[in-house]
Amino acid sequence: MFSFANPEYLYLLFLLPAIAGLFLLERMARRRKIAALGKEEQITRLMPDVSGRKPIIRLIIILLLLATTIIILARPRAGAGKKTTGNVNGIEVVVAMDVSNSMNASCTSDPQDMSRLERSKMIMQKLIDRLRNDKVALVVFAGKAYMQMPMTIDGQSAKMFLNGIKTSMVPMQGTAIGSAIDMSMTAFTKETKASKAIILITDGENFEDDAADAAKNASHNDIQVNVIGVGTSEGAPIPTAGGFMVDDAGEIVTTRLDEDKAQQIAKAGNGIYVQGNATDAVDALDGSLKKLASTNLSQVTFTKSDEQFPVFAWIALALLVANVILMNRKNPWVARHNFFKTKKATEQ
Repeated sequence: MFSFANPEYLYLLFLLPAIAGLFLLERMARRRKIAALGKEEQITRLMPDVSGRKPIIRLIIILLLLATTIIILARPRAGAGKKTTGNVNGIEVVVAMDVSNSMNASCTSDPQDMSRLERSKMIMQKLIDRLRNDKVALVVFAGKAYMQMPMTIDGQSAKMFLNGIKTSMVPMQGTAIGSAIDMSMTAFTKETKASKAIILITDGENFEDDAADAAKNASHNDIQVNVIGVGTSEGAPIPTAGGFMVDDAGEIVTTRLDEDKAQQIAKAGNGIYVQGNATDAVDALDGSLKKLASTNLSQVTFTKSDEQFPVFAWIALALLVANVILMNRKNPWVARHNFFKTKKATEQ
């Protein structure tokens, strides 16, 4: 399986057509200037060392070098796999993690406190340690939901994928909780009759769809939906690189935990609501999951992806050397030919 640790850098690839377009405009302007001096054929004879093809070759090399560098920044990974090692008794759990920008806000009313996302990770790491014989899958969502890790019984792999979750991994901002629940339902193993549960971690600010209907649909399919609400009703500002997020009027945006909506989702999903800042949050979730009947599950583990950027780094180095060696002029052997040789005047 091939993936990128920092896929947001891939948007820089859109610069390549722009650079190619600027080069084309420069070549057109050059031809107009040459045409102003005289016929192109005659002017070309006066510049025997100038190559018309090498600038294009250098452009291709530079574009490939930039593309390779961008891929390196995106950190390509490959080699992840899975294997079945046996059977255990347990349940299947899908963790749906909110990664919208509001999850960067503090989990308390103190802006300097731990972020909601980090608090969510800490809770789930502790819970995964207790799910020894249960399968776990991870879904991330903001304006759209994505499968982060398919169903596995390998808790260490689950925590590894969990640690890699960040708010920048979903390009479309928003909070589509209903979409996250629908995506989570597809993560369960279809060939087993295992008890199923979704753990939804969010600040409850849903703007995209009807999350309660999605939770009710999950409940009708014998899937329990539990909700962890992170944040406080007092709210906290959303940090940015330059301070805090502001609205169009220049006022600091405050994001608040919508506990009422979170509780409605849990009720519709026949699950429980847990306050993420509560000291017994992990115990409450673990107790709710233990009420579900366990069944025979195949034991599937995942192998970690290997970083592939060294391969692209060597490619980039080769392209850089080629760009340095390649000159815009024609090859030196061209200079040995006398392009200005004239015939001797015949005697009259």
